[in-house]
Parts: sequence; structure tokens; C-alpha cells
Amino acid sequence: MNNDILGTLQYYFTYPFVRYALIVGLLIALCSSLLGVTLVLKRFSFIGDGLSHVAFGAMAVAAVAGITEKMYIIMPVTVGSAILLLRTGQNTKIKGDAAVAMISVGALAIGYMLMNLFPSSSNISADVCSTLFGSTSILTLKKSDVIVCIIFSIIVILAFLLFYNKIFAVTFDETFSKATGIQTDGYNLLIAIITALIIVLAMNLVGSLLISALIIFPALSAMRLFKSFRSVIICSAIISVWCAGIGIIVSILASTPVGSTIVLADIIMFLIFWVISLFTGRAKA
Repeated sequence: MNNDILGTLQYYFTYPFVRYALIVGLLIALCSSLLGVTLVLKRFSFIGDGLSHVAFGAMAVAAVAGITEKMYIIMPVTVGSAILLLRTGQNTKIKGDAAVAMISVGALAIGYMLMNLFPSSSNISADVCSTLFGSTSILTLKKSDVIVCIIFSIIVILAFLLFYNKIFAVTFDETFSKATGIQTDGYNLLIAIITALIIVLAMNLVGSLLISALIIFPALSAMRLFKSFRSVIICSAIISVWCAGIGIIVSILASTPVGSTIVLADIIMFLIFWVISLFTGRAKA
């Protein structure tokens, strides 16, 4: 049985697109876990959901316009929306959660409307399903897509490592950080832009509706057992990469949707950590 599974995996990994999917999946999982802890602690969890819907709308516009390299449209629109969300959320008349809801629902509705009015193929339902839930698009990656993913992943990881101390300070006590002279608005902006980059990269992996799960679940799992910021981030990264790898392999062997399989692996891992926390006395009351 085990030999059969290993033989099947060896056979599949002879195909470049399977190797590309695994490389991209692991890189996206790693990047998502780094920002996930900060977003959860700052109660920005739903910004990922909002930006993913914006990315969906931008992708619909690119498809209608017949643009083959959709990244040139999706990336600037999503980053611009992240900046807009940050600025609007600081407005006393429009609270942060309301701003996310407005942009999220609006972009989703406009994107779906455009895909129906100007269909790029005869199967609109399949196109929408693929964009929202990832489907098998991760298995159609080209070498150029992998290179782009590697470049942006390096940017995200370097930005996080270089500004780790500032991100830590802004995450836990923004008011005190501002009083000590740290440009909190600038670092919040950096967090928003990095989040937007991760959202765009993750769309091919899990789809726009499941991106928040990729960001949130590893962080929540790690928080069940660890308390320090560094420990939670390291554990979250390990969980995220492990679940992404297992999810991709299972989806290939069982022919299940890649995005849903990865998220299911994250959910199972969260339940395992939750049970462990109950027995170790670390569960929150």
C-alpha cells in the first residue's frame, strides 16, 4: 500500500506542473503564516477576506478586457485597495469593519456582474468556481508564474525580517509605539501592502474565498500552545507549510480540490492543537 502511494507520487512528480504547484504552495503558505499572526492580534483578520474579493473583481476586469497577464491588473488594484482600506478605516465616519465590508461586497458584486455580462468562456460557473475556490488552477502554473511567486515571496520574507521589531511593536501596543517615535502609520501601511501581495499570490492556490483561512488557521493553532510572538510565528510557519504540502499531495492522489484540501488540513491541525491545549492546561477560558 505504502509502496503504491510512493510510486504514484514519484510518477506525478515527474511532471513539472506538479513540482511547480508544490513550490508555489509552500512559499505562499510560509508568507501567509508570517503575516497571519500580526493580522489576528491586530484584529485585521477580515482584511484578507476583503482584499481577496477585490482581487476577484480585478481578475474579472482583466478577463473582460482580454488581458492575458492578469497580474498587471490584479496586483496594483489590490495594493491600492489595501491602502484605501487602511486610510478609510482610520476615518471616524467609516469604521474599519464597515470599510472592509463596503469594498469587499462591492468588488465581489462588480466582478461577478462583469463575468456574466461579458463572459470570456461558455462555462461561466466553472470560471467563477475556479476563481473563488482555487479549483485546479494551481496545477496549470507556468515556469514564469513560479518565478514571479518566488520573487514576491522573497520580498515578503525580507520585509518581515528587516522590520520584525517594528512590526512586533506596532502589533502589541500601537499607541506606545507611536509615542516612542515609531511611524506606526507607515508600518501599518507596510503590513497592508504585504497582505495584498500574499492575497494575490494565494488566489491560484486556494481561491479568493478561502484565502483568509490560509492566513488565520495556522496562527490560531500556534496560539493554542505558545505565548511568545516569536514562538507563535515559528510554529505557525511550520503548521502552514506542513498543511500546504499535505493538502497538495492529498489533492493530487485523491483528485480533490487543492484549496479546500489545504484548508481542511489546517482545520484538522487546529483541532489537534486545541485538544492538546486542553490536556496541557493551556486552553483559554
